[in-house]
Amino acid sequence: MSTTADPLATLASLPGVADSVDSVRKSIDRVYGHRIMRRRSNEVTAEAALRSARGSAALSGADWALEEVRRRTDFSGDGEERTVGAALRLSAEAGQLLSVWRQSPLRVLARLHLVAAGGDAPDESVGRPRLAGEPVDEPLIELPLPDAEEVAGRLDGLTRLLLSGTKAPALVTAAVVHGELLALRPFGSCNGLVARTAERIVLVGSGLDPKSISPSEVGHAELGRAAYVAALGNYVSGTPEGMAAWIAHCGRAVELGARESMAVCEALQRGAA
Repeated sequence: MSTTADPLATLASLPGVADSVDSVRKSIDRVYGHRIMRRRSNEVTAEAALRSARGSAALSGADWALEEVRRRTDFSGDGEERTVGAALRLSAEAGQLLSVWRQSPLRVLARLHLVAAGGDAPDESVGRPRLAGEPVDEPLIELPLPDAEEVAGRLDGLTRLLLSGTKAPALVTAAVVHGELLALRPFGSCNGLVARTAERIVLVGSGLDPKSISPSEVGHAELGRAAYVAALGNYVSGTPEGMAAWIAHCGRAVELGARESMAVCEALQRGAA
């Protein structure tokens, strides 16, 4: 992290970032301006939550059709079923944690891991950062794994950064939270699911998307796993160009999420949903 007083604001000044921020704001504003949002916003929010869970699960290896996710009620079976169930639980939980996030991001991350892991991990490892020697199950991300000591230090630094306040746009903060959690993989499992949920909590809690109708998980899935991994590599590089590329990737994901909800609004208006 930078040693400047507001390192996130410094990232916001990187070439191309302001354009991404502006494009995201316009995309979200278009959805909020749709006439359906004035009287049926709860339905749009609920549909966005379902689609965000489907997208996040897809990036964690469970790429199910939306209607399959919608119709299922039992997610206690194989690995893919548990992944989809975890994504759905996180999507439902995220909105309950906004006020806690402002006071203690680490408490929220612990809660998210507890919700995601359910009964799939040993009790002593759930809801806390991994200890030295503990394995990590995150098959999509093959970057070098920071050791437990580095994880603890960087989580503390991220928390201090978030609590100190920033003038940076929400997109920048959300992208850094997402990228840092994916790079660290602080938990023994479900790190991708947790990181993407944390990104959305920042976007919603900042006021950029208060009704959570622009699910970035949808966009990340649409852009594809290969692009996602490549963009994370840019983040991990730590270079200005790499950071700007990661933020732009996250911005595009939010725009695609907004586009998805715009389509939902149009379907509701036609009576087709």
